[in-house]
Amino acid sequence: MVDEPAEVQRLLEAVEAFEAIEDDSTCAVAVSKALEAWPDYHSRLRELRQRRVLAMKEQGKTWKEIGEDLGGISAARAQQIGAGHRGAKRPSSKKATSPDN
Repeated sequence: MVDEPAEVQRLLEAVEAFEAIEDDSTCAVAVSKALEAWPDYHSRLRELRQRRVLAMKEQGKTWKEIGEDLGGISAARAQQIGAGHRGAKRPSSKKATSPDN
C-alpha cells in the first residue's frame, strides 16, 4: 500500500474498516449498503479512466506509452480502455456451495 496514491490507500482502508467491525450483523449490513452503491461507482471509475486515457492520447502519447503509464498493460489493452471496452470477466473464485450450508 506504500506506493499507492492516497485515494487508493483510502479506499483500501475503508475495506479494512468494514473488516474491523466486530458485530457480524452490523458488518454485513454495512457491506451490503456499500455493495448496493458499488455498480454506480464502478461505472463512474471506468468512465473516468477512459476519459483520462483519451486525454493522454490527445496529448500525443502512444498506446504503448499509455499502457506503460497504467502499470505495464499492453498497448492493445490501453486502446481497448480508450474505446470503452471492458476486460474479460474473471472466473469466480467462489466455490459452489449451497446457500443453506
